[in-house]
Amino acid sequence: MRPTLTHVALHVPELEPCIRFYADFCGMRVIHERAAKGSKIVWMAEPGKEHQFIFVIMPGGHDRHLAADDYSHFGFAVDSRERVDAIAAQAEAVGCLIWPPRDEPYPVGYYCGLRDPAGNYVEFSYGQPLGPGPGSEAMPIP
Repeated sequence: MRPTLTHVALHVPELEPCIRFYADFCGMRVIHERAAKGSKIVWMAEPGKEHQFIFVIMPGGHDRHLAADDYSHFGFAVDSRERVDAIAAQAEAVGCLIWPPRDEPYPVGYYCGLRDPAGNYVEFSYGQPLGPGPGSEAMPIP
């Protein structure tokens, strides 16, 4: 059997702002929490994907200071360009928009980028060959 990617663990400066960010912008929810070494650790997942892929979020980390041209990010697909625009507007209102909506040639598509409270970049895209949208059928992924 081949290995299967099941989670990403994030050490963050403050737990609660990150939980709110991933709930508000990504629709994730806490599916598990536990005390560990004097703090709380949470597992977050998209509804229906609790047994496929999660974020493990732990307090006590350091803020990531990514450069403006650093495109390291978590990617979330959405179902329309309008949804990308709505997320960008919500992010701009609270001061965490880093890449305004833009259109790039396939397979990148239409996307925007946000900065989470720990400094991680998070992309919301439409039209890529992953997730919902017309790009998901345009090019097979080997």
